[in-house]
Amino acid sequence: MNPARASAEQRTQVRGLYAITPDEADTAALVRKVRMALAGGARMLQYRNKSADTVLRSKQAEELLAVCRASRVPLIINDDLDLALSIGADGLHIGRDDASVAAARARLGPGRILGASCYNRLDLALAARDAGADYVAFGSAFASSTKRGAVRAPLSLYREAKTRLACPVVAIGGITSENARPLIEAGVDALAVINALFDTREIERRAREFADMFGTHGLEKRSAV
Repeated sequence: MNPARASAEQRTQVRGLYAITPDEADTAALVRKVRMALAGGARMLQYRNKSADTVLRSKQAEELLAVCRASRVPLIINDDLDLALSIGADGLHIGRDDASVAAARARLGPGRILGASCYNRLDLALAARDAGADYVAFGSAFASSTKRGAVRAPLSLYREAKTRLACPVVAIGGITSENARPLIEAGVDALAVINALFDTREIERRAREFADMFGTHGLEKRSAV
């Protein structure tokens, strides 16, 4: 079975800083923060808001999609396939307790990016790839304030994943500009960051720090999804 996947060009966008939004009830404030992250060189944006109701999530996702379109950066929706489809987002990210990768791929169809959380398990990543995932994410790479008590993914897992998987590998969890370098040296394609990016007053500068580690600053407008 060969599940339809996003294009090779779309998959190459899974590189560099992958910004994940914080829980933010103020939509205008959220948009301002995201604009700064994109200006600093974030290559992808994931909309994640666990505290918002359905109406607010839809409003925020639609506004962020417009911002991402203007910057030619893919917008990925976290855990909500219906929302991703309803606004025409560029992709979806799912975890172990969400819809199966195969079911999500079937509904997304070709041309949209599908990512899967694989925690600290290579077997989940292999299965996700075979079921149609375009990228896999392992974590927590470090202690995370977003998901306290989350399982830890060792550097050796990222190294092994890069030798076993012909798809982008993303690291997430507790990543800062100070501890990110070993992950990049282990071969990860992208760093998914929430707090170390959005909990600072200088979001654009922090985004640039991450982007410069990959040499991707300035590439975020090179191609549209």
